Amino acid sequence: MGHRVALAEVQPVFYYDLGSPYCYLVAEQVMSALGVVPEWEPVLGPQIAATDAEPDRALIERRALELGLQPVRWPRHWPPQTRSAMLAATYAKHIGRAVAFSLACFRQAFAGGRDLGDEQTVLIAAAACELHPAAVLKGIALRSTAQALEGATARALGAGVASLPAIQIGERILEGEEGLRLAAGAPR
Repeated sequence: MGHRVALAEVQPVFYYDLGSPYCYLVAEQVMSALGVVPEWEPVLGPQIAATDAEPDRALIERRALELGLQPVRWPRHWPPQTRSAMLAATYAKHIGRAVAFSLACFRQAFAGGRDLGDEQTVLIAAAACELHPAAVLKGIALRSTAQALEGATARALGAGVASLPAIQIGERILEGEEGLRLAAGAPR
């Protein structure tokens, strides 16, 4: 089973990419399942696990319904171009709004069917969590934001993250919804 770390001893880290419907499903569950607020760490999914595979839409739609989420509406453009959205999530993390902003983006994409590659979608998500559009646009353009996103991605890879979503507890990396279930079972 390996080394187990109590959640009370260390803050879990939730690694995600806003363009991943699998990350969306875990994002909607992670805080209630863990019973603690993890650190939300936006990372560049294509650098973690390059894949051209189409997501299992039927599975994702079924899981969303099982979780009591709104029916999934798929963005018209697939795969989504999320770099700007991920930069905005990194900026939102820097100012303490990662959870609210990221959930708003996930919901715009997978409950609203909106394209996260569209700047207006990102700004709508920002407005939903009371982030000023001008501040978000400036945050996206900052070199320090891009460096922070690249650094988070490198740290995730260095920690052993091989696919998203992933939860890190201590040195353990748990991936996917099954990883969330395992993380939820960690001693508190």
